[in-house]
Amino acid sequence: MSVNLLRLLIAALWFAVLVTSAGVVYVRYSERMQFAELDKQIAGRDRLSTDWNRLQLEQGTYTTPGFVEQVAINTLHMVAPAPSDVQLVQK
Repeated sequence: MSVNLLRLLIAALWFAVLVTSAGVVYVRYSERMQFAELDKQIAGRDRLSTDWNRLQLEQGTYTTPGFVEQVAINTLHMVAPAPSDVQLVQK
């Protein structure tokens, strides 16, 4: 093997090592960025889950007959009709 061919082979191997090293650095960086994004998405999912549970609890509270009656009386100033005001209609 000639000296020039040997030097060319060594230079090619060094280039291959540098390209491989840069590839490893890029993959590690990309992995860290994706992990950070995953962590952010999981935190968002947990916040949404907490909000959903809170909203279901509020919905259950707002649909109870006692709550509806209190809103009708206090906010809408509604009253139950007197028995004399009620008329039954038969088919």
